[in-house]
Formats: sequence, structure tokens, C-alpha cells
Amino acid sequence: MNGPNRRNSGQPPIGRRVAQLRTRRGMTQQIFASRVGRSKSWVDKVERGLRTLDRISVLEAVAAVLGVAPEVLLARETRRGELAAGVAAAVERVRAALACYHTPGPGEAGWRPPLPLEELDRQVTYAWLAYRRAHHSQALRMLPDLLADARQAREHGAPTGSARAADLLVRIYRLAAQMLVKLGEANLAWLAADRAMATAAGDPRRTAVAAIALVQALRALEEGRLALIAASTAVRRLAPHPSHDVPPDRLALAGTLLVEAALAAARTDSAAARNLIDHATRLADAHGDRPDRDNDDIEYGPSVAALARALITAELGDPHQAVSLHKRTAVGDAWNRLPAEHRAAHLIDMARIHVDSGNPHAAGRALVTADRIAPAETRIRPAARTVLTAVLRDGRAAADVTRLAAIIGLTQP
Repeated sequence: MNGPNRRNSGQPPIGRRVAQLRTRRGMTQQIFASRVGRSKSWVDKVERGLRTLDRISVLEAVAAVLGVAPEVLLARETRRGELAAGVAAAVERVRAALACYHTPGPGEAGWRPPLPLEELDRQVTYAWLAYRRAHHSQALRMLPDLLADARQAREHGAPTGSARAADLLVRIYRLAAQMLVKLGEANLAWLAADRAMATAAGDPRRTAVAAIALVQALRALEEGRLALIAASTAVRRLAPHPSHDVPPDRLALAGTLLVEAALAAARTDSAAARNLIDHATRLADAHGDRPDRDNDDIEYGPSVAALARALITAELGDPHQAVSLHKRTAVGDAWNRLPAEHRAAHLIDMARIHVDSGNPHAAGRALVTADRIAPAETRIRPAARTVLTAVLRDGRAAADVTRLAAIIGLTQP
């Protein structure tokens, strides 16, 4: 059997691991079932090996309730390398920066004059460029100082620059939230996104920028309904009737939010998901694939909408059509113009789809390609590690997949 549940010689069954971990945490099957959102009978069958955890999303949900990484259930151990340790330390510095509620004023300890807004804008733009190029460690290192400097500019800068300072702070909070979602820190991402929404102060464009981060954090927390509401509300405030007549920057923002709304709806409301991605696609066609950057750190166009449609199609139960959509879109100049981060992240999502549909070989190819485009995406993201673990469990991984596993630090127990 292919997929996450295939087991190599010497590895205990996943069901037995689930039962052991559940017992250690003092949960009955009924309590565990309610937390996972399944029936007691389902849990019993999993633990007895009569039912498989055949989807990555289900595996991740079970692992989250048990408080372990998915690879623990898949019988893989991880060597924690210097890169991962450095990322963990950087995340803790971001956590500390987000936990800071006071901005020192003149005469207080820690006071420093606000940076000129032009210099702060330059630094924020550079951090976003690092993110797009998937230089994630670099972007993470910049975030704590950027958060402090942007708060300082907003609280103690010239009143004439307050709106611009708020724009910059929202951009930084959004970057922090999106980075944290990638790194599996969804609750911390929610905090950053909530700060962005508060900073937006009701301004429709600023709120739309902040809402992108909020929706992504809510989706990572499996709060699809709340994510859909947040995205839909932000679109209505930004452009009550988004169409090709909307200015390009607002059209790109509205389209991005519609894509996020469609992704949120895909697990709970198939009709809404299809309507939303259709609307997003119409806006993308009106906007076009632009080689230049849109405002507000957004890249949007037909390629972005088409790639999202592939993911939504898989979530709606048609992985083969999703793969076809992906193959038609992930080629040519429009694909290559997308940021390295976007392309590699999409390939990791496609690898998940391949695993869930029983094609670990294709999943391995997608991961290796993602690693060539943006190594940080595959080497520091828990999502990539989970999919790679499932590929390795098949027992027939290609040599380049095995090499990637060795680089990341996945080893047999």
C-alpha cells in the first residue's frame, strides 16, 4: 500500500503509536475522538489497524491533538541541524517582539529616535524581497528590529507621517504572520495578524492587507468558517462589487482575498469555493500576469488564480484534475515570473496531493523540484518535512529524494 500508512520493516504500526500516545496523555478514545472531530469507532479502528490515516491533513490533525510532530507517528526521527536551530531561535525573537506592548518614549530606557519613513520603507521592502526569494532566515532575522522601528515611527514620528507609518507596520505584521504560518506557528501568526488588523484602524485598503494574513492564520488553525468570514468582509469593505473597473491595486487585493476565501471554503462548502475561485479568476484575467510588482506586496494574476484552483480542486475530491491543472499552469514565463517562494510552496502543496492520491514517486519529484527553486521552503518548513516523511515511508524513494532527506536530517529510528 502506498501513502502515509505504508510501513517499513521494524516500524510499529501508526495505530499502535496513536494508542500509546493517547494513553500517555490520559485521553479516552471518546475524548480523543471529539478533539479530532471523529467518532469513537473511527479511533478504535485506527488503533487496531483496521483503518488507515490515508490523508496528510488527517495525519496532521491527529498529531496536533497528541501534541507531537506528524513524523513521530510515521516512525521517523529528526536530526536537528544548525539551520533548524537558527530558525527556532529567530522565531523566539519574533515571539518576544510580538509580546512587547510598550514603545519607549523620549527619556525612557530603550528610547531611540524614529527612523525616517523613507529608510524604514526601504528596509521593509528589502525584507519582503527576501521573503519572496525564500531567504526565510534573513527575513526572520530582520523582523524584530523592523517591528520595533515601525512601532516607534507610528507612536513617536511626525503626525504628518502617521498614515504611512501605519501602512508600514501592517506590512511588517503581515510578513511576520505569513512567515510564522510557514513555520507551523499558527497561533503566533494569529497574534501577528490580529495586531495588523488593529493597526489597520478601519482603513479599507489597510484592512484588506491585514486580512490576508488573518485568513492564512485562521486556515492554518483549521478555522475555515472564520477565515471565510474574515476574507469576505474585507473584500466587501475594499470593493463592494469587485470587477475590472476597480483600480489595479485594489483589484489585486480583492482577488487575493477571494482566493484565500475560496481556499477556506473548500473544506466545508464546495459550491461557495467554486463560486469564489471563479470570481477570483475573472478578476485575475482583468488584471493580467504583471511582470512588475503590485502595491501592498501582492502578486496576482491568472497564474496565481489557476494554481489556487488546482489546490481547491484537490480539496474538493478530484486530485487527478488538480494535477492536470497544475501541469498546465506550472510552465512558461508566467510561472517563472512568480516569486521563488510561491512556486516552491505550491509544489509542496502538490506533493501533499500526490501522497494523498497514492503517488509518492510524483510527490518526491515535486519536493526535489521545490528544493531546487527555494531550498528554505523544503528544509525548514514542517509541512515539507511531513510530506517527505510520508514519501520515505513508501520504501521506494529515488536517490535524489533520499539525498534531500539526509540534508534535512530525516533518519530511520
